[in-house]
Amino acid sequence: MQISIIDGSNYFVGLLLLIRKDRKISDSEITLMQYIGKMLGFEKEFCDTAIHDILENEFIEDTLPVFTSKVLAEKFVKDGLAIAFSDMEFHPSEEEWLRNAALKNGLDEAWFREAYETAVRNQNSPVPMEAKDITVQYS
Repeated sequence: MQISIIDGSNYFVGLLLLIRKDRKISDSEITLMQYIGKMLGFEKEFCDTAIHDILENEFIEDTLPVFTSKVLAEKFVKDGLAIAFSDMEFHPSEEEWLRNAALKNGLDEAWFREAYETAVRNQNSPVPMEAKDITVQYS
């Protein structure tokens, strides 16, 4: 799936905002964010700095991402659920953030509940990240 730079940036920043919701960033969250950043074509140094600075970065507004397609929004929420469950501590503010992101992008509560239940069932299994199928178009 090819997406714009804006959608790619919204995807990465939206997930950064997610990982700061519980005010701590686990090693598993760092690893997954580095992977997603790489899949989206961002420089490793940029990703590492953004991940490590997100807790203190007051200049990034806590705004829900809006994507140009529901398919991309679905990928975002699924990746967000995988990241949120990766540290075995799914915080209520993470769930609220992802639910609101889904709703803001036209996905209904039933869709979110199904994605959430799937993530719960798969939380102890390696799940391929949705970002692996995304290519950011830089032209």
